[in-house]
Amino acid sequence: MPGIDECLFEVMRLPGARGAAVVDWTSGLALGTIGESPNGDHEATAAETAEVARMAAEQPVFAQPAHSAGRDPSALRPPARPDQDPKAPPGPAVEDVIVTTAVGYHILRFVETAFDSSVFLHLWLDRTEGNLALARIRLGEIAERLVLA
Repeated sequence: MPGIDECLFEVMRLPGARGAAVVDWTSGLALGTIGESPNGDHEATAAETAEVARMAAEQPVFAQPAHSAGRDPSALRPPARPDQDPKAPPGPAVEDVIVTTAVGYHILRFVETAFDSSVFLHLWLDRTEGNLALARIRLGEIAERLVLA
């Protein structure tokens, strides 16, 4: 299973990828970075994107309560991994956040971990060269395989 550096190298192979980072959204610290940063400073970018991730992850409106979804509450919980207690509380209800700018896309993909779900992958994608749908799918696959030690 790949670690942070291997995952970031894989993310940068996506068409249009300009920069990427693994960020802890509770502290705003970058755990790893690669490529360019939108404002030229990876640490500042990590702190700024962490604010967006934290706002999305902590908002009850995105939790999708069972009564409004018309489903059993357990159906909203992500499936338990073999290494997790199935009764453990799920990570953030939000899978990813996409911010569109005039020149690119910022995709924040939440990473579920066994110890704490406070990490996300941030991909800065060029709008003319990148494929948003492909990047979102691949980022989800990479996030599932990411091992944090």
